[in-house]
Amino acid sequence: MNKRGLGRGLEALIPMEQKGEEIVQEIEIKKIVANDKQPRKDFDEKKLSELADSMKQHGILQPIILRKKGSTYELVAGERRWRAAAKAGIEKIPAIVKELSNADVMEIALIENLQREDLNPMEEAAAYKTLMNEFGLTQEELSKRVGKSRSLIANTVRLLNLDKEIQDLVFQDKLTAGHARALLSIQEKKERLKLAKKISEESLSVRQTEQIVKKISDEKKKNKIKKPKEINPVMLDITEKLQRSLGTRVRIKGNEKRGKIEIEFYSGDELERILETIVEQ
Repeated sequence: MNKRGLGRGLEALIPMEQKGEEIVQEIEIKKIVANDKQPRKDFDEKKLSELADSMKQHGILQPIILRKKGSTYELVAGERRWRAAAKAGIEKIPAIVKELSNADVMEIALIENLQREDLNPMEEAAAYKTLMNEFGLTQEELSKRVGKSRSLIANTVRLLNLDKEIQDLVFQDKLTAGHARALLSIQEKKERLKLAKKISEESLSVRQTEQIVKKISDEKKKNKIKKPKEINPVMLDITEKLQRSLGTRVRIKGNEKRGKIEIEFYSGDELERILETIVEQ
């Protein structure tokens, strides 16, 4: 794939031919097929109807972008216009037909939606992942192409690690990307889902969510700190008496009812001395 600066707009991706050449064609709508790798999966029917009404009145002001695919044409950019035109009963649509690679098609479809900010965060994350996995782009290369920071791309892709239930809430606009990123910090699935539901039902802000996540994290850390064992005063007293009597270190494991006594010695002579002391007592 050619390294072109996609952040500058679709013109940087799809250079127009020189003046004098015919670049716009009228293509039959029924010959056009959708791009199955189109990042945007959800199309607002109300907005499509509004666009269709506008087309009936004013026509189609901007051509769509296609590439030839056998006896049909595959959509590269302009799916909303294509869908709205079909809804309006329009039979032909102005289009520019280009020769593009699969990677180019995916890239252009992504940029078109990103520039309009039409993509849901989950759709955006899936598109980034496809560009990296299928076309071998690194996060750094992707950052340059889409005009977004590497950290933003990395954090967006991380959303795909969330449970499907949470991804669905993001897709339905019941959670924002900010909410979702905060939830990634919670390790336990049950706890994550519980908080996701609470955010959705109570319309919690991202800031409130982050505070709840921090509280959960702090409690986890606190519980991990081992509490010192309580010292049994009776056993401590017995230990001290034995150490004074035997003149060496003594450890008692257990309690008053059951346990064992460990007596340290560091030479044969010391062992003999300890034995004599015990026998004499």
